[in-house]
Amino acid sequence: MSTPKTIGFFTSQLTGEVILRENKNGEGNQAPLTIHELVLGTATRYPDLIALGTRNVDGWETITYIEYYELCRKAAKSFLKLGLERFHGVGILGYNCTRWFVADIASIFAGGISVGIFPNNSSQACRFIAENSEANIFMVENDWQLQKILKVQDHLRHLKAIVQYKDKLTKKLPNTYTWEEFLTLGVTISDEMLDKVIDSQKPNQCCMLVYTMGTTGPPKAVMLSHDNITWTSAAVLQSLPYTYPPENQEVLVSYLPLCLINAQIFEIWIPVTIGASIFFAEPDAMKIQGSLINTLLEVRPTTFCGVPEVWEELMQRMRSDQMSAASFKRNLIVWARKMGLKAYKNRESDDHFPLGFRVAKKLVYHKVRQDLGLDRCLQFLSLGSGLSKEIQDFFLSYNIILMPIYGMTECTGPHSVSYQKEFKLYSCGKAIAGSHNLVRNTDQEDIGEFYLWGRHLSMGYLNNEYKTKKAFDQKGWLHTGDLGTLDNEGFIHIIGRIEEVIITNQGEKIFPVPMENMLKENIPIIHHAIIVGNQAKFLSVLLTLKCEISSDTGEPHNMLTQEVINFCRKNNSKSVKVTDITNNQDPIIDAIIQKGIDAINEQPEHENHKILKWKVLEKDFSIMGGELGRSTSKMRRSHITRKYQMMIASFYI
Repeated sequence: MSTPKTIGFFTSQLTGEVILRENKNGEGNQAPLTIHELVLGTATRYPDLIALGTRNVDGWETITYIEYYELCRKAAKSFLKLGLERFHGVGILGYNCTRWFVADIASIFAGGISVGIFPNNSSQACRFIAENSEANIFMVENDWQLQKILKVQDHLRHLKAIVQYKDKLTKKLPNTYTWEEFLTLGVTISDEMLDKVIDSQKPNQCCMLVYTMGTTGPPKAVMLSHDNITWTSAAVLQSLPYTYPPENQEVLVSYLPLCLINAQIFEIWIPVTIGASIFFAEPDAMKIQGSLINTLLEVRPTTFCGVPEVWEELMQRMRSDQMSAASFKRNLIVWARKMGLKAYKNRESDDHFPLGFRVAKKLVYHKVRQDLGLDRCLQFLSLGSGLSKEIQDFFLSYNIILMPIYGMTECTGPHSVSYQKEFKLYSCGKAIAGSHNLVRNTDQEDIGEFYLWGRHLSMGYLNNEYKTKKAFDQKGWLHTGDLGTLDNEGFIHIIGRIEEVIITNQGEKIFPVPMENMLKENIPIIHHAIIVGNQAKFLSVLLTLKCEISSDTGEPHNMLTQEVINFCRKNNSKSVKVTDITNNQDPIIDAIIQKGIDAINEQPEHENHKILKWKVLEKDFSIMGGELGRSTSKMRRSHITRKYQMMIASFYI
């Protein structure tokens, strides 16, 4: 492939190069680094520190940073031996582990393009990504993942080899290798040959593709450069109080899907930048009632990153523990939670807390952190959208401040961060050092679209010049499609996305997400709420109830959660199943739902757009049902409205 000339701030070609955005005031203008320079620097500074840890039957098996680096070089040589071409993809399909990390870094060392793939993707989804990235090699975790690729390999004209990096092959096939076989392939590749490939790489060239799942059409491949990754990691570290060796070494847990750039930034690249120790959770960590807590209790991380669904799962666990506690302890927890929430909401600028708060901290808060394995944790980060006020308030009541991080794949994950010494409740914090944001096209309430600028902005969308030019303007700004406000102190407040806005028949703009979050707060048994009413004279809402979820498939059951059953009993309802409540079969619960909706309708800001009709669905939303995104668990609004279009239409007859 020939390399075209630099064309500007963005490109749609894998071989393209981009201009690195520079700040006039010098902030964030650190020297560009390639991935190899970053990893080599850490291995040189901290050669003997533990880099990665894997749980086995005998305990934790660890490798040091120098061993990590050498293993990446060894794997890179094997990639070259297998014929990995410059700017061709290496698909990585499986759950988090040392070999996933090594494959990720080694593919970049060898001049390829790292492509993380969601573990539950279908064969056809894998085929699309492989064809789009012109993948030469697939790294698959086990036979289940291998079979997906074998089903479509005849269609993959660039594919040269498949490596199964865990377990033995059930059948020896041509150009298919175990991890051990793979590592021996590169012995004939010299250090000089690998170094020549490494030295040819530039910080402003692509090294990674991250696929974003839209609500319609095929996923878009976001191109990330070496500098996108290395600069973003350094910029985040200027804002967040991570610790560094030799004084302290951060201890972290890896469990989030590595096909997401935020997961990679916070679980691969920031740890490499600061010489942290990463310990891997089990593959079932993110499942309902999975093993994440067990890993946290063993590792006791110093920083913990969660996504809204993980925080929600922890919240349900903590609520369950509170309900099952003895009467005295339960009353103590209730008192401590009231004290915690009151203390934070009335907090003075000098961070002075009342005596009762300090007593609650000693008797309750510290014990709760110990029970979660978070007693050493100094910061609690929340990645991705959808963190509700209810969840934030719940953890605040236990003296756990969740720090929301705003961003998107197109800006290499994080754009703004919060930290304890400078945070504002329910905001997404401030822009990372060296980046900027503007709010354009504002309305009378100063709500507008966020535009972002900085060296974290991606190179563009692969092979899609039209969408690249639509997202990035000629001055280098990213048009996010996110709506919100920017206050006088620089704190970002996101309200929703442009495509989520409901326009009534009177031309009024309705932002559904805040109202949906209020519904879930007002009606504790509600799991999901989606407001509809585009071009209508009033709003309606579809509701789902909190129900038991299959820990294996994620499929929602008919049985209500114990929390909901307890709520029903407290209010003299006998319902134990979703179908006991649907179709207006439970007047008590119907009245509670209506009361929660009335409370929203009575607020002055909702005077002209009331929710007049609602319905409880017979089944909760799920990934399997298509209502939730596969990798992010976000509601797919267009899919839901299409699926229930007949029901929605009946509201307006």
